[in-house]
Amino acid sequence: MFGKVLVANRGEIALRVIRACREMGIETVAVFSQADADSLHVRFADEAVCIGPPLSKESYLNIPRLIGAAEVTGADAIHPGYGFLAENAQFAEICEDSEITFIGATAETISKMGNKALARQTMTAAGVPIIHGSDGVLDTEREALDFANKIGFPVILKASSGGGGKGMRIVRTPDELSRLFAMAKVEAETAFGDGDLYLERFLEQPRHIEVQIMGYADGTVLTFGERDCSIQRRHQKLIEESPSPIIKPELRNKLSEAAILGAKAVNYIGAGTFEFLVEGDEFFFMEMNTRIQVEHTVSEQVFRIDLLVEQIRAAAGEKPIDGEIRSEGHAIECRINAENPNKGFIPSPGQITAFHVPGGMGIRVDTHAYAGYHIPPFYDSMIAKLIAFGNNRQQAISRMLRALSEFTIEGVETTIPLHQRLFVDNNIVAGKYDTNYLEQFLAENSGQTL
Repeated sequence: MFGKVLVANRGEIALRVIRACREMGIETVAVFSQADADSLHVRFADEAVCIGPPLSKESYLNIPRLIGAAEVTGADAIHPGYGFLAENAQFAEICEDSEITFIGATAETISKMGNKALARQTMTAAGVPIIHGSDGVLDTEREALDFANKIGFPVILKASSGGGGKGMRIVRTPDELSRLFAMAKVEAETAFGDGDLYLERFLEQPRHIEVQIMGYADGTVLTFGERDCSIQRRHQKLIEESPSPIIKPELRNKLSEAAILGAKAVNYIGAGTFEFLVEGDEFFFMEMNTRIQVEHTVSEQVFRIDLLVEQIRAAAGEKPIDGEIRSEGHAIECRINAENPNKGFIPSPGQITAFHVPGGMGIRVDTHAYAGYHIPPFYDSMIAKLIAFGNNRQQAISRMLRALSEFTIEGVETTIPLHQRLFVDNNIVAGKYDTNYLEQFLAENSGQTL
């Protein structure tokens, strides 16, 4: 097992990794930008190293400074969290060359699954169902138009190296394609340094279902059920739950089998997630995230397993979990973002003047925020994750509503009021929603204070 882990991230996920390491008896090193000097992950790590100015490219994305911090402090492993360099094959390779364990997928696996077009080809060869789309990158608008006409509109353009909804455009008519192709290409180039695009048939009312997996050095791949992540805005998740209210046992088994097939096809080690689009009884591979997910918490609650501890164990080459793995109950997560839903979700950085987290039976809060904390404007706006767990979905929703009413954050705008509205919406309470539902909800309630 590792003696010291450097956490190459910030915020709640950095604190989450530090807590897992502490329970395992592993020392930790926090890295921080000048903007994050007062963050809790800096306070609770055994050591802390400032790695640069506030801008990510000069701090959390600066590979030489991260490697330097690991070498100076004697860290024998690096945990990248999610975001930033978590799915950067170059970073994983440099860690390996520096004889530092990267707690994540190998550089080869990240490259294969991070390139969405190549990932589709790999999954097809493994026998995992994929949605009809281009075999590879589309070099020109003409190629894109020809292929779209062949499979029929609507289609969706996606960045080959993308994620988080960036470099993605829905195209409903041939006339739109030229303009949206150019927009997606520029956005992908800006966000990922790679403007390559591919194209898929667009499903109008799918559910976004993902399967949590854990791969081990002996070739074992375990699955931890599915998560429903269909409540999202601009392709970014806002609410996640496990299990999905629409997935029946037979389909659940098929999803799990597909995820295992896919993971074994790339010799996957560590925590990962297979994301699928589900429509009726059909499901299609969308992408794989070769890292721990924001929403890993709901899987932890229903399976009673610490996935961060298990991820670290897998990276250290330890054996798989011994014994039966089964789920129980229902868990829901709300992402609490410092954003104003009434103004297009614009970020709301600034100082938190009052901060009270909810508690009680079945409530968990993962956060790095506190009263007096100043939310910097340079990073993602998520400041907390609120998780409610119950014996069934109805109880989880009731506990979520109670917790939302107790959660007090003053000084900045947050998404708490929106979540309160969503969990009294009849369709969401009934589990009748898809990936477009939140946009419809917001349109129907435009002009009202959320």
